[in-house]
Amino acid sequence: MKKFNIRKVLDGLTAAAASSSSSSQPGQRPPDSDIVETLCSEHFQLCKTVRHGFPYQPSAMAFDPVQKILAIGTQTGSLRLFGRPGVECYCQHDSAAGVIQLQFLINEGALVSALADDTLHLWNLRQKRPAILHSLKFNKERITFCHLPFQSKWLYVGTERGNVHIVNVESFTLSGYVIMWNKAIELSSKTHPGLIVHISDNPMDEGKLLIGFESGTLVLWDLKSKKGEYRYSYDEAIHSVAWHHEGKQFVCSHSDGSLTIWNVKSPIRPAQIITPHGKLPKDGKKAEPCKPILKVEYRTCKSGDPFIIFSGGLSYDTVGRRPCLTVMHGKTTAVLEMDYPIVDFLTLCETPYPSDFQEPYAVVVLLEKDLVVVDLGQNGYPIFENPYPLDIHESPVTCCEYFADCPVDLIPALYSVGAKQKRQGYSKKEWPINGGNWGLGTQSYPEIIITGHADGSLKFWDASAITLQVLYKMKTSKVFEKSRNKEEKPNTDIVDEDPYAIQIITWCPESRMLCVAGVSAHVIVYKFSRQEVTTEAIQMLEIRLLYEINDLESPETDQIPSLGAPCQGPNSQTANSQSHPSTSSSSSDGLRDNVPCLKIRSTPLKQGAGYQAEVVIQLVWVNGEPPQQISSLAVNSSYGLLVFGNCNGIAMVDYIQKTVLLNLGTIELYGSNDPYQRQPKSPRKTRQTSGGLCDINEGSTNLDDRCKSPTSAKMSRKLSLPTELKPDLDVKDNSFSRSRSSSVTSIDKESREAITALHFCETYTRKADTCTSPCLWVGTTLGTVLVIVLNLPPGGEQRLTQPVIVSPSGTILRLKGAILRIAFLDTTGSLINPAHEPWREPNVQEEKDDKDKCRKLRPVSVSPSSSQEINETQYAVICSEKQAKVISLPSQNCIYKHNITETSFVLRADIVGLNGSICLACFCANGHIMTFSLPSLRPLLDVNYLPLTDMRIARTFCFTNNGQALYLVSPTEIQRITYSQSTCENLQEMLGELFTPVETPEAPNRGFFKGLFGGGAQSLDREELFGESAAGKPSRSLAQHIPGTGGIEGVKGAASGVAGELARARIALDERGQKLSELEERTAAMLYSADTFSKHAHEMMLKCKDKKWYQF
Repeated sequence: MKKFNIRKVLDGLTAAAASSSSSSQPGQRPPDSDIVETLCSEHFQLCKTVRHGFPYQPSAMAFDPVQKILAIGTQTGSLRLFGRPGVECYCQHDSAAGVIQLQFLINEGALVSALADDTLHLWNLRQKRPAILHSLKFNKERITFCHLPFQSKWLYVGTERGNVHIVNVESFTLSGYVIMWNKAIELSSKTHPGLIVHISDNPMDEGKLLIGFESGTLVLWDLKSKKGEYRYSYDEAIHSVAWHHEGKQFVCSHSDGSLTIWNVKSPIRPAQIITPHGKLPKDGKKAEPCKPILKVEYRTCKSGDPFIIFSGGLSYDTVGRRPCLTVMHGKTTAVLEMDYPIVDFLTLCETPYPSDFQEPYAVVVLLEKDLVVVDLGQNGYPIFENPYPLDIHESPVTCCEYFADCPVDLIPALYSVGAKQKRQGYSKKEWPINGGNWGLGTQSYPEIIITGHADGSLKFWDASAITLQVLYKMKTSKVFEKSRNKEEKPNTDIVDEDPYAIQIITWCPESRMLCVAGVSAHVIVYKFSRQEVTTEAIQMLEIRLLYEINDLESPETDQIPSLGAPCQGPNSQTANSQSHPSTSSSSSDGLRDNVPCLKIRSTPLKQGAGYQAEVVIQLVWVNGEPPQQISSLAVNSSYGLLVFGNCNGIAMVDYIQKTVLLNLGTIELYGSNDPYQRQPKSPRKTRQTSGGLCDINEGSTNLDDRCKSPTSAKMSRKLSLPTELKPDLDVKDNSFSRSRSSSVTSIDKESREAITALHFCETYTRKADTCTSPCLWVGTTLGTVLVIVLNLPPGGEQRLTQPVIVSPSGTILRLKGAILRIAFLDTTGSLINPAHEPWREPNVQEEKDDKDKCRKLRPVSVSPSSSQEINETQYAVICSEKQAKVISLPSQNCIYKHNITETSFVLRADIVGLNGSICLACFCANGHIMTFSLPSLRPLLDVNYLPLTDMRIARTFCFTNNGQALYLVSPTEIQRITYSQSTCENLQEMLGELFTPVETPEAPNRGFFKGLFGGGAQSLDREELFGESAAGKPSRSLAQHIPGTGGIEGVKGAASGVAGELARARIALDERGQKLSELEERTAAMLYSADTFSKHAHEMMLKCKDKKWYQF
């Protein structure tokens, strides 16, 4: 019998559905017979891999002192777990409610989380992807505080009403034992004591529970006798409580900045009142109040004074002082200033037992935007060097690029120059959070992530094998003069803040050439060097890029160059290129003119090993019009050329000769072949914000004039908006948007035609060509692709002296929507990578022969000679925000076309390698991630993954080879995903293990005399107190038990299509198995009952074992 294959059926359905939107051009035979496409839908599956960076908006923290694992919860319901460097995990609560508290079941591989929606969750950490085993939803009371004693299965839960409930963490059910607030305080207070802010058991007596109420009342509750033994009252609100390990004293922190130390058996008044940061008046009265002490910890040492550590409590007159952590040790008080507000802190101790000397060795401080670990064992309390990649957001991320399968020598090269940048003064001890084990990664290819930041800095990260480690940092702002004081602003800036912010990164891993475009319309070219160098004067070019014409309907030859007229060298440029700042700062009518936005550094610049600035290019003001932000950028190390464009036009620079080769308005690129009817436009005189938005108010132009359509008033002054105009949902996060389509809003449709895609290549430029030649393909927001021919001089010395000749080819191609990506395939369907030069050390004098040899290595794909036949076909792959086309070259026939989306638009498109083949990967604004085969553009994957809720995602989403992709999921975190089936299958092996079998340390020795006279810690049979037999049944309406999803959470990440069908099948099987699981639960309950009976019988046997017959 023939086996039924659902995947083949789905492939057929997908191909049939695609036939309506995918078409072949008549008269051109599709190259199916020549190119074998090996990728199919079975190769694709979408899932999240890892999340890097600092947890956004942290709210709670916990530490397992035996497993050495740190957990951080956030206001959005996410959990981040950290072990040794390279071992970390991300989890998410379905409700997305904020985490208010976390409690480890120490050395049990489990974690309890309490959320703001009054639910408790039990997480299983013994699997690589932690999952929820049980949940408990409180219906009538709000959870405010939780406490789980060491080696106990009973969790104390305090509520807003002042009651304490007890939860069995094994079954996640309530006990019938409840401590009601009115019984706890009895007659000690006439009013409600407030919500519960603290619960803890006496370290020496588990039967005594200390309950702290917000109003300042504390009760020491005797669990056995079910009554309050002592009641303590203070007239200031309580924030936290901490015990001395001997159980005879405890300390409270209060809202007036004071600490009260109480003797357990003296409830009338505190033994001591301290206001650590308060000024004591001379008359001996009470110290003046300070800010609240939000948390205090009391830790003891065998040989030395105890530590009292607290956050807050500063005097109110310390205006502008940074948040502080105070460490009081003996007679010394150290105030440690932090960069951000303190969310929580924990003291790391040698023992998990609260009844033993704690011997604290470090303090973990969770800040709003950082994690700091302080070494308590060294003088001066130095901090540990943080090995986690938590500083991604050191300056807000404005763009990022992802490179997989890089040259193997790149990461060592970047690491070697980055190692010289390391700071000094850290603790010499090893990082104390070192639990878990690394995964067994099978991926061996190098991966690099580059992040661009708002302060003009760039960071290079080693992202190999789903880890992240910073390799090298650089600052692009070093090449500019900085304002000496805040009032002195550059008079030419076009952004309100962050004038050095990075917008576009272009990097060639093979040649190590780096090019960045900034928000102030500046471009910097960098070369990589292992040697330090001092640059006396930074080379600079200024370009005057115009977009203003008088009459497009009858262009004159002197305004628009003819198609056959090449532009060559510096003599043909219409830009103002110079190596020194322009002296002309205003035009005849007083408008600012010929002035760049930033001032180049005039003093010598010492550039360390790594990336060193080669040339700086700036666009200048034109007749009071600020330069427009750069929307696209490309560099080619083989040609020695750099090109960039914006909504005014395009400029090409020879960075070897430091000359401008091309400077044209977008309209001038068309020559006489312009297919559009355009209106005369004038430069806008508005100021841009750093987010790419513009101020619509323009001089004295009134609203009616600005809203007129261009056809109703042909010669009226028309407002020109930048192509990036769109609702910026993340202005606070310094959103810098890449070039976007004119199809977003009706206003954008009337905007200037911007350059959105640039690609250097060696291909056919015209239909009649019989051989390939170097050229530049240019894509615009109106869906036009134009080809510019490059005539390069020979290598060697001639390349340094002879000009590069640039000429238009006359080739014009059209697509629907703004062009996003251009790439080329050879006759076998393999990707043709742009030509590049191999990297060589630029600061070493080479022999002339070696230099010429390197120069002649320019083209990687050698141009065929003119005698070769035309059957060496190439294919241009062009993707716009609406559709993709594959065009055969040199015939320029469209052989495949696919309409990607009708109702949305593509934000990012990349041609990527996977499983030895290539495909087109797209991310749409409606959240769909799609892949298409090449060259046939057959749909392979379509998953509704992530709707565009934030411009940050649009700005940072990028695909790379081997099925990898990433985006900035929050201002501080990078989310990596994979669309490769093989990576999804191997992900479980690659992930690290959080839980490792570790023996629990021995309990502290009570000693002979303590055992003889009843000293030492008193144990408590909580099962006897809180079990159903003694405490009765709990109220059914108080809380609702919700079974967890266990390990099935991976199904949620399953892709649609084939994988989605499989996931749905698994879910159906799971539903059918519900009855079996219920039976399993009943069986487990019976086993538990039998086990309890066996335990009681064993205890009875031990009790009666040594008794004589007459003792019964």
